[in-house]
Amino acid sequence: LRKYTLWELAAAEAGGRDEDGGEPVSERTLFLMGSKAGGKTSILLRCLDRDEPSKPTLALEYTFGRRARGHNTPKDIAHLWELGGGISLSDLVQIPITTVSIRSLSVILILDLSKPNALWGTMERLLQAAQAQLEKVTSQAQQGQKSKPGAKHQTSVHSAARVLPKDFPDRELISPFPSPLLIIGSKYDLFQEFDSDKRKVVSKTLRFIAHYYAASLIFTSIKSESLMLKTKGFFSHLAFGLDRGKTLSSDPAKPLIIPAGSDSFSQIGSPPTTDVDITSLHAKNPKDLWKKVYERVFPQENTSEQRELKDPAKDPRYSEPQIDAMRAQKDQVTLLNKSLVTSRSICAACNCYCQISSKFIYTFFFYYSY
Repeated sequence: LRKYTLWELAAAEAGGRDEDGGEPVSERTLFLMGSKAGGKTSILLRCLDRDEPSKPTLALEYTFGRRARGHNTPKDIAHLWELGGGISLSDLVQIPITTVSIRSLSVILILDLSKPNALWGTMERLLQAAQAQLEKVTSQAQQGQKSKPGAKHQTSVHSAARVLPKDFPDRELISPFPSPLLIIGSKYDLFQEFDSDKRKVVSKTLRFIAHYYAASLIFTSIKSESLMLKTKGFFSHLAFGLDRGKTLSSDPAKPLIIPAGSDSFSQIGSPPTTDVDITSLHAKNPKDLWKKVYERVFPQENTSEQRELKDPAKDPRYSEPQIDAMRAQKDQVTLLNKSLVTSRSICAACNCYCQISSKFIYTFFFYYSY
């Protein structure tokens, strides 16, 4: 993604206001996170209609999208943050999720359907990190508002709990995510080659998770124009408030397209298991039960090795001959300095030992000479 300077961002915002006689434009924030190499950047570029080659996201990258409401009207702005590295950099959620951004924040979780053995761990870790940060900044915002003069007459800040419609299915049984959440299953073109029973497990599990968090769910592939068009509809709904369409597909043999509030636990059914007695799993709650069943079918990979990141400075794709040569020279100087410091330390220790030994010998002979 292209990186913008502060001047460019300021000019974009000022330009949007000037077009409408100084009226403020609508601004929203989208935070994208998900599976490592799961296609986050490619999906984002397609949703923004940018014909650019996608590059691996090194850590946390920012860009923005703009959309005009009409002719000679201000352009709405969407601040877009993308977290790279899968779960390894989950601590960086504190940068895009702030007391300011939560007022218009939406989260997009992109999961690689072609790697089901890493799916649950990635989903669980990232959602926990984002939810904890959302609850933290919400509490900070509420405390800050209470400390201001005249706080009793002010409108309360964004609540930690989303307010769902009274007719939302299973309203009393779910745990809504603090901000609007969209779950995207990527690489559907590879996923559809899986065995039908395994596809059913993944599809039903993600339907349960999406409904449990009051989230929307869609399966997509950058190789399918029709699926990307529907994905862009969900994206534009969160980024610019546009209508996402009324398409609904819950058939596990087809790509899932389920807007939030369109599913229910009764339609999803029980966890898909035939060779396991559910009562023997000793689950603490329904979500834990689905996790245990899912991991019976897809044992999760060890995530400890995923935390080790490659040094981007050694990546040949980002080579800078002059800078790299200076860096190599600096590394040699640093290594030489460390060697000198180590040598001096050894010499100092030996000198100290010799002095102590000399004093001991002198004291010994002086004592016994009398």
